[in-house]
Order: sequence, then structure tokens, then C-alpha cells
Amino acid sequence: MASPSTAAEQRPAYLDCAASTPMRPCAVDAMTPYLEMQFANPSGAHRMARASRAAIDDAREIAASAVGFDPHGIVFTSGGTEADNLAVRGVAAATGTSALCPATEHHAVLHPVEALGGRTVRVHADGQVDLVHLKAQLGPDAGPAVGLVSVMLVNNESGVIADLDAVAEVVHADAPGALLHTDAVQGVNWTEVPEAARSADLLSLSAHKFGGPKGVGLLALRHGVSVAAQVLGGGQEAERRSGTHNTAGIVALGAALAELTANRTADNKRIGALRDRLADGLTGAIEGCVETVPRTQRAAGICQLLISGIETEALLVLLDRYDVMASAAASCASGAMEPSHVLAAMGVERTAAAGSLRLSLGWCTQAWEIDRAIEAIPPCVEQLR
Repeated sequence: MASPSTAAEQRPAYLDCAASTPMRPCAVDAMTPYLEMQFANPSGAHRMARASRAAIDDAREIAASAVGFDPHGIVFTSGGTEADNLAVRGVAAATGTSALCPATEHHAVLHPVEALGGRTVRVHADGQVDLVHLKAQLGPDAGPAVGLVSVMLVNNESGVIADLDAVAEVVHADAPGALLHTDAVQGVNWTEVPEAARSADLLSLSAHKFGGPKGVGLLALRHGVSVAAQVLGGGQEAERRSGTHNTAGIVALGAALAELTANRTADNKRIGALRDRLADGLTGAIEGCVETVPRTQRAAGICQLLISGIETEALLVLLDRYDVMASAAASCASGAMEPSHVLAAMGVERTAAAGSLRLSLGWCTQAWEIDRAIEAIPPCVEQLR
């Protein structure tokens, strides 16, 4: 490979932004004072505590505006996994009902649904929810009454953008009392959330997916939606999620989300062009390399490929040596040799799924990283073959 030409290019080409992104400078700047001088517990009564609480309230307003919910419905959590669990388990506990989700959901939704004895819904080959099967699963003879249906706004592996309005239409017709939750952890980067998730009653975010810190996220609730708290203690977040607030993290989440919202249109255009160049470069250079879903249905930042004749784990080891960081599927599944449950649900054969590669871009992605990937991946594939 050619030698890097700039100082920036001395670092690895990071194409795993769906797993985590670096923090935006604005988020680092925003949170630093709350790690140093403005450290007071926001539950206190003195002026330092009130200043921390005011900063949290400001972040709550930013978050509410970004997702199209009311500020009083924003519940700060430790991240997307807790937010998803609070949605699924919290509604079930509050209503005495079960839950339902597509088989392609993130495990932060899929596992709580399974733990409740809930059911999964089939998807089509393009990853979209099978609405006929959804209707059947909501029927009175399918099993326990469903109080929540959870559908991811943008799939974290395939990048498929869900049609939440179509899902909501079926839910409202066949289970009028059920709520619709969407895991928008990936979707917030690439969709105008207030419009794309207008049908959702609950919505989850995680800060480290869009340039905020790890360890902070939120669950947004529409007016009148209640969840039973899953973390008990001091009664913070209007009795919906106890625990001392992560003030620095919440402030940084707000700063990152504000910058993301302001730049989303331009970022989508830039990142989408880079993603298309990456996909074209690899599918053109590697025989037996195809994209999993049509680009028209996929978010701008995710490029998922199926490469025949290889196993992805071996490819990732080689790519690491070439300073290209990628993943086989969701990062929390790394190390597991079982093929992606998302691809399996989409009907991809096991042998084909074994060669899946997810290259995910984000706000930080630069053109040279795409160039390096296009240069490095084809010879690595050839070596494995």
C-alpha cells in the first residue's frame, strides 16, 4: 500500500462508526467544565446543584427538539441498551402485556422481548417488516396481548430505514391499545427524526453513536405514555429512572445532538457520496461481492456487503494489519462465529452470511479512509481465497 501522505492519515481508517464514533469537539468542550469545576449533584438545593440541574434541563430541551418530543417526556439513561429495556420492560410492567418486535432488532430490544415471552415478526429479503405477519402476530389467537411493538428506525447492520408509518397503521388497526417504540440509535444520524419517527410513542437514543460520550442516552415518551421504572432509588427523572445524573455526559449529549441536527443535511450528502464510492469501488474490484439491500432503502452511513468465498473474521484480522477498522455485524457480537441474526432473518444463506462485512461511516469519516479501504480490502479478500 502507498504510504500515508498526511499526519491525519497516519491513524487507522476507521469504518466502524455504527459501533461508536469519536466525540465531537463541541461535546468535549461542553462536558469538560462539568468534570472539573461544575461537579455538583443536580439533585441538591444549593446554587452549584441548581447550576448542574439547569444544564441538564437545557440538554433536555435540545434533545426534545431534535427528536420531536416534549421535554417532559425525555428520560436520560446510561445509554441505548437501558433506554430500550426501559421501553420494552417498562411498558410491559405498567400494562401487564407482552411485546413484539422484528427478528432483525438489536439485541437490546430482542432479548427483553424474548424474556417477556414476546414474539418476533418476519421481515422481507430487503429487511422491511412483513406487515402481513405483523398483523397475524397481533391477532387474538397469536398469544398474549401485545402492549408494545418495537421497530428499529435504521437497522444497525444493514442500514435499512424502516417505514414506521406503515407499521403504526397496522398496530393501530389490530392492537389499538398498543404503543410503538423505535430504537433510533442509528437513525438519528441519517433521518429527520421528528418526521421519520412521528408515529412512534417511545424512542431511544445513545450519545456515542453521534459524537457524544459513552454511558449516556435517553428514552423519549409521548404525552400520556407511562413506563414502570426499572431502576429504583432516589426517584430522579420524574420517578422513571433513578440514579444520580451523569451531568457531564448529558450536557455533552445535548451539544453533540445540536451539532448533528444542524449539519445533518450536509453530512448526509457528503457521507452518502463517500458510502456509494466505497460500495462501487469494492463491488467493482471483488468478484462475488454484493450489497445486501438497495441503496434507496439504506441510510447514508452504512455499507453492508456479502463477499463470497471468505469468512469475515479472518478478513477483519487482515484488515487490522492494513489499518482498516471494520466489523462483521454488530460490535457486541464480535468474536461470535455465528452468522448475523439480521441476515438470517432476511433469508441470507449461512455460507453467504459468513462473508458479511459492515463498513460504517460517520460525521468524522474522511475521503482518504475510503481510498484506503478500496485499496486494502480486495487484496485481503484475494489472499483469503
